[in-house]
Amino acid sequence: MLGRQPAERAESRNDATTGAEIRLQGVSRAWGDTHAVCEVSLTVPAGSFTVLLGPSGCGKTTCLRLVAGLETVTAGTIEIGGRDVTHLPPAARGVAMVFQSYALFPHLSVAENILFGLRARRVLAAERKRRLDRAVEILGIAPLLGRRPAQLSGGQQQRVALGRAIVAETPVCLMDEPLSNLDAQLRAEMRREILALQRRIGLTMLYVTHDQTEAMSMADQVVLMRAGRIEQQGPPATLYADPATRFVAGFIGTPPMNLFPLQRTPRGMVIAGTDGPPLLPAQDLAALGGEAIGGLRPEHLVVADRGIPGTVQHAEYLGADTILSCRVGAADLLARLPGRAMHPIGSRVHLRPTAPVVLFDADDGARRAIHAADRARGAGPAPAATDQDDTAPDHTGSDDTGSEGPDPAAKAFA
Repeated sequence: MLGRQPAERAESRNDATTGAEIRLQGVSRAWGDTHAVCEVSLTVPAGSFTVLLGPSGCGKTTCLRLVAGLETVTAGTIEIGGRDVTHLPPAARGVAMVFQSYALFPHLSVAENILFGLRARRVLAAERKRRLDRAVEILGIAPLLGRRPAQLSGGQQQRVALGRAIVAETPVCLMDEPLSNLDAQLRAEMRREILALQRRIGLTMLYVTHDQTEAMSMADQVVLMRAGRIEQQGPPATLYADPATRFVAGFIGTPPMNLFPLQRTPRGMVIAGTDGPPLLPAQDLAALGGEAIGGLRPEHLVVADRGIPGTVQHAEYLGADTILSCRVGAADLLARLPGRAMHPIGSRVHLRPTAPVVLFDADDGARRAIHAADRARGAGPAPAATDQDDTAPDHTGSDDTGSEGPDPAAKAFA
């Protein structure tokens, strides 16, 4: 004989979701000697869009799953909305999650997929209908409600997964690489939709991706991870313009910052394998200390009559600009030039920096500062022009579509 079924219950009406702050303090996750997340401390402001960014294996998804309660914390604490949730199950944390595979049930319609969690929690039918109507209006998916996941495109499946997060009406939404299965054009469209959705509803969103374009275009705060630790965090513009380490400089930017070995000469520091001109004047060599790696953004190099000599290896025309690849001494440098730059492969060009070279320690990759003003603001050195070098920078300005069934972890939020 079947037991008595729990009665449906009312949940508080919440037309405008208010985001909650997420705080991680010294959070670690280890399996034996393998440390996936190491002493991560992070604050995600309420109502903000924060992106966990990094290469595969850096610990970003594990960090997200720790916040969700799908992994157990080895050390540290997690708070959501000022409440310690470190040891609470996923359903008690006040979070919704959108999985990379979308986690849609193939035998359920769009409407049934969206309402699955609410039915599992025995939310009243009238309240379910209100929330469904709200999600449908926000996402514009009314014509899809009777379809099954196999009858949907990738973008439509993504919207259904978002709908399920919307109807949960939780203050926090966690997203694990939700756009990785989409083509480039649809990814761009969905980036705009997700950001507009977050702004409209007021959710706190923690979003995982390896795609820096997503991070730079969507985030209020980017948290770049490497080997289980936070390498640098801050607004996207800060990570781009003021990278704290060589790893950040080489990861952020499309194309990334040029990084090249520097060599000491009596006139100053030059790109290794060249005779100059110097990128750092001789009077600053003593303050530099050991060996250093130089950095210049591709847009901070222009082709000029005189400058750093190089040989054109490749020219990539992109419409609005051209990425010119040149061999310069022991380094390959990229220059972003406006429009269509006509420089045949094998031709000789001279590249002139339009911004100060950024310096990184050759051993640990940490950012270096030379001048007192640079140390104060954490900026790179500003080389001075010499009589022998009219190329010195101008310093006047400073996998799966979900058809095989959902991720079992999705049920943890029901």
